[in-house]
Amino acid sequence: MPLSAKSLSLSAILLCLPLLAHAEIYQWQDTEGNKHFSDRSHADAKILTVKPGYSYQSIKTVYDGDTVVLEDGRKIRLLGINTPEVRHRDKQADAGGDEAKQWLITRLKNTKVRVQTDVELTDKYKRTLGHLFTENKQHINLELVKAGLAEVSIYPPNLLFTEELLAAQQQAEHAKVGIWQRPEFAVLPVSSLTDEGHTGWTRLVGKVTTVRDTRKSIYLTFSDKFEARIERKWLALFPGINSYLGKNLEVRGWLNRNRGVFSMLIRHPSAIVVR
Repeated sequence: MPLSAKSLSLSAILLCLPLLAHAEIYQWQDTEGNKHFSDRSHADAKILTVKPGYSYQSIKTVYDGDTVVLEDGRKIRLLGINTPEVRHRDKQADAGGDEAKQWLITRLKNTKVRVQTDVELTDKYKRTLGHLFTENKQHINLELVKAGLAEVSIYPPNLLFTEELLAAQQQAEHAKVGIWQRPEFAVLPVSSLTDEGHTGWTRLVGKVTTVRDTRKSIYLTFSDKFEARIERKWLALFPGINSYLGKNLEVRGWLNRNRGVFSMLIRHPSAIVVR
């Protein structure tokens, strides 16, 4: 992608660096004295040393295991993961919530981080959504999953690092580290659902008895008390959804209850495990 200095300054070229994140930038001068820049090598070209288009910042506050505030005041919600809740006002901490927060405090002490965003820059709470990387290139979101302190929670269209996060979760779950050894995070049969006592992130297992279509969603019905919902706008991520019929599935997510029926919104296929 050659660029001429007649029309573009080096500063303008550096604005293109997010598109060339892993490419070297070459500079050379032609016989007329014009400078040229490219991501491809050229005779007599030299490699430029350029600074990336992001800055590293210190952490001002750690709210919980997946939310921090940077020194510039931005509140960052870590993408692709979810950690158990810490205590809020009259709500008790979830099992593992304090451990995740303390791990994050310890890991980020005297450390600067940068934020890598995805498709959606903020959430409905105006928090910046992103992945945290330290100066020594540690991916904090991924490290939390590896330690068994967070479960993977993918929200399309934000799909960066999905494969890496899921591979780390599989290893942590297999090794039974962190939350994966806690009884509070054990998988429950759908038949165990009652009118009370089921809140927060949950793992349920049961047999799909019906696949039901509506204008906005597809429903996987497990019983008269529970169904999993997949929004049509993300249906392309779930090829062969009718193949779930008659199978035993584990689904992972947050339970909602309406008129005596529990439901769970499934945003990504990683929240469904065929048993």
